[in-house]
Amino acid sequence: MLVRTVILYCIMTVCAVAFHENTFAVWELKEDLQIRIMNLWELFQQLEYVGPDQRAIVYEEIDHIRSEIQRIVDELIQHDHSQHQ
Repeated sequence: MLVRTVILYCIMTVCAVAFHENTFAVWELKEDLQIRIMNLWELFQQLEYVGPDQRAIVYEEIDHIRSEIQRIVDELIQHDHSQHQ
């Protein structure tokens, strides 16, 4: 029983620090990026049926999502640079 506990503890420790020190942060940013891309896709779908009066609002939301995507990509690149210098 003690041996299994020690082995499990070792495996958990290795998994926690195995790749990068920012592994969870990178994973979280990638998840946010996927969510924003799906939101952008939905906004493009809305353009197919939205009326002319609402089109400007959808364009504003698309611009906002684009800026969020760019911010996330910049943070991912920054994490990558900090890990590989």
